[in-house]
Amino acid sequence: MSGRFVRAYVELTNVCGLTCSFCPPKILPSKTMSPEFFDEVLHALYPYTREVALHVVGDPLLLPNLRDYLDLCVQNGFSAMITTSGFYTRRQGIEVLTHSAIRQLNFSLNSFNKNPPRESLRAYMEPIVEVCRAKVAQGSDSFINLRLWNLDDMGSEAAFNAEVIGYLESSFTCKISSVGKGSVRLDRHVLLHYDRYFEWPDPASAHRSDGYCQGLSRQIGVLADGRVVPCCLDKDGVITLGTLHQETLAAILSTSRAQSIVEGFAAGKAVELLCQSCGYKERFTCKAQSER
Repeated sequence: MSGRFVRAYVELTNVCGLTCSFCPPKILPSKTMSPEFFDEVLHALYPYTREVALHVVGDPLLLPNLRDYLDLCVQNGFSAMITTSGFYTRRQGIEVLTHSAIRQLNFSLNSFNKNPPRESLRAYMEPIVEVCRAKVAQGSDSFINLRLWNLDDMGSEAAFNAEVIGYLESSFTCKISSVGKGSVRLDRHVLLHYDRYFEWPDPASAHRSDGYCQGLSRQIGVLADGRVVPCCLDKDGVITLGTLHQETLAAILSTSRAQSIVEGFAAGKAVELLCQSCGYKERFTCKAQSER
């Protein structure tokens, strides 16, 4: 069954230290996965994938021992993807953020103006650009994505985006001609990536739809407390399939609930209420339909 999943989302911590308006409030108690248990999780995942994204919610750059987790990825034959708000870049330093385990590093730049002011945009962006330059100088094949996932029909973030783009143009001596969905190359394997806002799924919302999702077919999630969930958007463990503290991953994936989710999505059906309330799956549904 090696390679069943493209990646697993393994939440090292569910703490992010921010209050972004585009994220729902934190419900679960604060929790950080120990390096020892992370090692066990990697062993459990090894037959299914060789790539881990080190978040569901929470910011892995908050962890003072992030290097230990990245070292474990290398020791166990995994590559890692990190997504961060960027506020804690200086806390880790360039050496950690250019670690050989990291295949992709995503900075969510739209976090900056969705929190009370902490520093100037320049002070926030400088260490991020320093990491980009270090990675380019290193010549590695890893990617850095600078994300502006804040597009909407009203252009509500146009002024902020223009300020970010101006800083990036001066930092990378390039011209960014337009803002639209997709990516703009800033340097070798350094991209500015645009996308629209998305809403986290909420069973209490009025939204209901069927469709296809990659949950349990191309991805899986492990929360900081060890619970296994179908995807990276089930931050509260609404669809808890089991826990790796007590069960094997093989046993968890063979449960009737897990099988029902997989079979439902294969038929274009969302069987779980959380999945029915999720609008993000429409991105996968449209892609799946276009490939038929």
